[in-house]
Amino acid sequence: MKKQLVLGAEAIAMGALDEGISGVFAYPGTPSTEITEYIQNDAYAQKAKIHSRWSVNEKTAFESALGMSYAGKRSMVCMKHVGLNVAADAFMNSSITGIHGGLVLVVADDPSMHSSQNEQDSRVYGKFSFLPLFEPSNQQEAYNCVRDAFKLSEEVKLPVIVRITTRLAHSRAIVERMEAVAQNELNPETDKKKWILLPAIARNSYAALLEMQKDLVNYSEASPYNRLVEGSGTKGVIAFGLAFNYVMETLREYDLDIPVLKISQYPLPEKMIKEFFNKYDSILVAEEGYPVYEELLRGYLDNPKIAGRLDNALPRKGELTPDAIAEALGVKEATGEQQDAFSVPGRPPRLCDGCGHRDLYEALNKTLLNYSQQHVFSDIGCYTLGALPPFNAINTCVNMGASITMAVGAAQAGLNPAVAVIGDSTFTHSGITGLLDAVNFGLPITVIISDNDTTAMTGGQDSSGSGSLYDICVGVGVSKDHIKTIVPLKRNLEENIHVLKEEMDYNGVSVILASRECVQTLKRNRRRSKNA
Repeated sequence: MKKQLVLGAEAIAMGALDEGISGVFAYPGTPSTEITEYIQNDAYAQKAKIHSRWSVNEKTAFESALGMSYAGKRSMVCMKHVGLNVAADAFMNSSITGIHGGLVLVVADDPSMHSSQNEQDSRVYGKFSFLPLFEPSNQQEAYNCVRDAFKLSEEVKLPVIVRITTRLAHSRAIVERMEAVAQNELNPETDKKKWILLPAIARNSYAALLEMQKDLVNYSEASPYNRLVEGSGTKGVIAFGLAFNYVMETLREYDLDIPVLKISQYPLPEKMIKEFFNKYDSILVAEEGYPVYEELLRGYLDNPKIAGRLDNALPRKGELTPDAIAEALGVKEATGEQQDAFSVPGRPPRLCDGCGHRDLYEALNKTLLNYSQQHVFSDIGCYTLGALPPFNAINTCVNMGASITMAVGAAQAGLNPAVAVIGDSTFTHSGITGLLDAVNFGLPITVIISDNDTTAMTGGQDSSGSGSLYDICVGVGVSKDHIKTIVPLKRNLEENIHVLKEEMDYNGVSVILASRECVQTLKRNRRRSKNA
């Protein structure tokens, strides 16, 4: 079969296409974005009319995938780790409804927070939901795991999780594609009761889910992704997912003959682990992310045989490395904090030259000089960089949509002016409901939607609200007289300051649409026009 050098994210996309998906549903977020982009650009996917448009947010993405599953077809939903928090309501309940056509959730975690607010571990959601989970250790496994996840999903009638991390998503390796299968035929669910989560039905479904755990453990015991690498001595290593690579690299580098139990499918294969555990005097537990399974293996009595992240044998935070493994195995002296091989001057992130956010923040900062209170609630996007010099323009950035709702709370507390800055894509993702609260409460807040007509931070994907932001705000209930549009350019500075101040002085909800196309998107569109 065909071999290709691809990113881990692309390997997942290829696995889904070859396993006959009818749709991928996602919201862009590093390091998961490339999965959907690969499918969007794939010639077969376009010919087969596989759905691949971006969803408004992760919750709508998961619900849409669940609807496609209800119709009998295979669907995949993709997001980064914090996106699963947004989708959690639908996701958790899907473990009770079950599925019809195969449904696979791919969630990409970001240890060390390369481009994220936290480094939460999505395997916790696997335990939380009682759903099976695959954690591939390399690109070929990523491809294979997705295909096997769809098969398992339809066999056990449950959603299946595939968890990857940044290093796997954004590194390349050779992947061999296997024979593809056709899409499922349209075959809607006929069991109405299964999908209606009234308490009387849900209780029975939940009991069945708990009873099924024995079978899911048996699947893990027989899984080709869980295997023993033979070795000698009294010390063993249990390595989960990507951590297996770091362990094997360390063993090769230091010529160590240590047995390794690799685990990449959950729930935990209890029999396999017990047999391995009883053979050795000490066990190092290596996992990328939280000590999720180390906690289970240790138990409440803190088994002295086990070393890992909880006792600082391995770093408690950040990404795992072969050096950290070597130190934990006692073959390399601890060096403390990792140092760069040579000194490189720091280069903090910055807004692009020509970015409209720059001119917006200049106008906003000068407007706020008129007020004793100068607090700005911001959000997730390129404009978050307004927190850095030379602007130092924002005070908060917590999660998607929090800018507006935090401004609502601050206004309730008496803060005036209460100003929120949010991007066009983030506004449609999770800002609309906060604006509705502000309207319903009749609060004096000013919401600035920095509209660059794209989802810029993740590479310029389509923005759901493009061309519709004014109508959305009117529909939510904002007065038409207090929905203003400005163009953030230097030549418009004084005019923009006037508009901003006028709306900040208004004793009610006002929205300012700061509209100017992303400079990077503009450049790309011009290049495409020239090449057309």
